[in-house]
Amino acid sequence: MTYHASNTRYETMQYRQCGRSGLKLPLLSLGMWHNFGDTTPLATQREMLRTAFDLGITHFDLANNYGPPYGSAEANFGHLFKQDFQPYRDELIISTKAGWDMWPGPYGQGGGSRKYVLASLDQSLKRMNLDYVDIFYSHRFDPETPLEETMGALATAVQQGKALYVGVSSYSPEKTRETAELLKQWKVPCLIHQPSYNMFNRWIEQGLLDELERQGMGCITFTALAQGLLSDKYLNGIPDDARINRAGGGSLKSDHLSEENLQRVRALNDIAKARGQTLAQMALAWVLRDPRVTTTLIGASSSKQIRENVAALDKLSFSAGELAAIDKQAQDGHLNLWEVSSRHK
Repeated sequence: MTYHASNTRYETMQYRQCGRSGLKLPLLSLGMWHNFGDTTPLATQREMLRTAFDLGITHFDLANNYGPPYGSAEANFGHLFKQDFQPYRDELIISTKAGWDMWPGPYGQGGGSRKYVLASLDQSLKRMNLDYVDIFYSHRFDPETPLEETMGALATAVQQGKALYVGVSSYSPEKTRETAELLKQWKVPCLIHQPSYNMFNRWIEQGLLDELERQGMGCITFTALAQGLLSDKYLNGIPDDARINRAGGGSLKSDHLSEENLQRVRALNDIAKARGQTLAQMALAWVLRDPRVTTTLIGASSSKQIRENVAALDKLSFSAGELAAIDKQAQDGHLNLWEVSSRHK
């Protein structure tokens, strides 16, 4: 059935300027880390993508190794893009990344080498049926490759017309500053940083947001819901359909679901109820409370979840009392799987 995007898709979504660039991003962007690989029916993926765009979500975020298996999220997106979204290409921001292991042999194990980064981008474009991506990221800092080489590869992607903008993910404040300075040599600004951030993982408050502001870079956070922990899913234990029990869901660890974390989840859920929101909606609003956060990624397994997440935008403001109550519970839950990358100074 031919897809025609909703005529009202821009009526309610809110957009923020991405740093000091001319680009605006929706407050919520659709992340395709989970649920867009071959383990999810293509019809479900199509419904989620259509729902997101119909609600004004113009940004679809991928990476070379999203799946499972690796590459399948990009391939599935490419198939659906060709069928549904090609007429809307100029209304979309499509991003991908390179940094983690992807193909066999020494040149496909990830990192920041020129060989790996540019080969990965070419593979991604082919899988997605695209001539270019809007944003191309270095997915992690690689201590084994000179940063000049990695940033030179990103600059080349822009110069070749294969990416409009570039960014980094999970870089420390110090390496973010160095990244910006290096890219200036090629007159290619670093548009955006993609860090993990949620109530139980607040590392970006310790210097990164300040550095992004100084550099004029935008910020797109991921794991706002702590991979589902900051939702009502785990209030009464671990359900059978939890991410931890699904293929590709190994990034949610059993120790993330500690009783200490779950007690805080229940307390935060009470605060959300008092606000007239679900816990997930409050968690998204909380991440967006700082205007330096341009957008936050949402993951979803159904169109219903996307609609519920977008409803978070109906109530973004917090009272001082609410923020103080949240702060008592929003403590480090030992969830930062990307700490090694973001620790390098």
